[in-house]
Amino acid sequence: MYARRRRNYFLLMGGCVVLFVSAWAVVRLWSMPAAIAMCLVAMVIPPVAAMLANRRGPEDRWWDDPSGDPKSDEWWDELDGKKRY
Repeated sequence: MYARRRRNYFLLMGGCVVLFVSAWAVVRLWSMPAAIAMCLVAMVIPPVAAMLANRRGPEDRWWDDPSGDPKSDEWWDELDGKKRY
């Protein structure tokens, strides 16, 4: 699950770098508005990449799920004030 997230994050960030570099190295020679538009698109990609990379998937363990270790779960339940029956 983490490898998939990491791969997607780096693909998006790589696309961001490619857009930014190509906008100012190549595209600006033919069209300044197109280069600015490419930079604006590149500006939106990092927050989207961060949100997608930190999104919890259906197979991910959530912070309050039981860990599977009975002693650890009992200890955390005691700290949280939960009673185990």
